[in-house]
Amino acid sequence: MSGRRRRPGAEDDPSKEAGAKERASQAAGAEADGPDGADARLAAEMAVPKTHKKITIRDAASLILVDRQGPSVLMGRRSMKHVFMPGRFVFPGGRVDPTDARVRLARPYDGTTLNKLVAETRSGTTEARARALGAAALRETYEETGVLVGRKDVDLLPTGPAWTGFSDRGIGLDFSVLRFIMRAVTPPGRPRRFDTRFFAVDREAIADIDPSRVGEDAELEEIAWVPLKEARELEIPAVTHIVLDTLAERLADDPSLPPDRPVPYYRFQNKQRARVDL
Repeated sequence: MSGRRRRPGAEDDPSKEAGAKERASQAAGAEADGPDGADARLAAEMAVPKTHKKITIRDAASLILVDRQGPSVLMGRRSMKHVFMPGRFVFPGGRVDPTDARVRLARPYDGTTLNKLVAETRSGTTEARARALGAAALRETYEETGVLVGRKDVDLLPTGPAWTGFSDRGIGLDFSVLRFIMRAVTPPGRPRRFDTRFFAVDREAIADIDPSRVGEDAELEEIAWVPLKEARELEIPAVTHIVLDTLAERLADDPSLPPDRPVPYYRFQNKQRARVDL
């Protein structure tokens, strides 16, 4: 595979090629790559004056679709209309909805992943809450990119308005392929704060692509497969640099991303970034 960015993977896919080379060239070199550069970016973000009242931290989930040949990841640029991180390149994902906890699964998490998801929580995470996180990652990925991650060789399908794209195509939700690789809480002083779990999944888990989900009013623009090295040069949040570093380390260690590896969890205590491994 060449180092150029590619569309999500279907000839009729509506996702736009990433046309952000000018923004990438402006961002490239402006900040150091690697963990030290990411730490510096986080420190700079922490220095932003707190202009927002104390707000509730919401559960969220993000899905990193990985093409191991390269490797590349699927990313998109957030619309400038958004209050939270406008114009930044991100992985698909979003806030957990109440109905996510009740969605039917064709395949559950493996036990190791489930145990890590229910560890180190503010108010206790039940299995239902862990289920909601995986469901949010898959649902938001579909809503933002048209990519449906799941499997068609199953009988148990998700139900409800949010899941008709899956059920109409006979696609069940397979959590066994999700790899929990990182968790991070948005720094204080932001207009929105999220406790986000980052999942990775191989692109082979893509069961279908719905072209109708991407258009002028879509949350993500310029959706494309981006090589890991190129992704670091885009306009991305500081935390995304850390996600990319974590993913690169995990892929180098074992491309299958076994679930028993430590999962870094970043949060802020006394204005300092703290890390524990789950």
